[in-house]
Amino acid sequence: MPDHDLLKTFGKRIRSLRTARGLSQEKLAELTGFHRTYIGMIERGERNLSLTNVAVFADTFGLSISILLDLERGGT
Repeated sequence: MPDHDLLKTFGKRIRSLRTARGLSQEKLAELTGFHRTYIGMIERGERNLSLTNVAVFADTFGLSISILLDLERGGT
């Protein structure tokens, strides 16, 4: 069972990055190729992402995977 707190923290990171860039869940879904409901589930900490999907988010936000996973950074 994945650590639910970790999933929630990562979801908050994705939401913060998305909103800082002025993106709706729909637009982020379009940019990543994921369904909007999947984006919402990630942001709520309900989904455990694969490393491949983490890489898609990193690429979409123009970040390295290590920076995306630096959960102490907040939204920037």
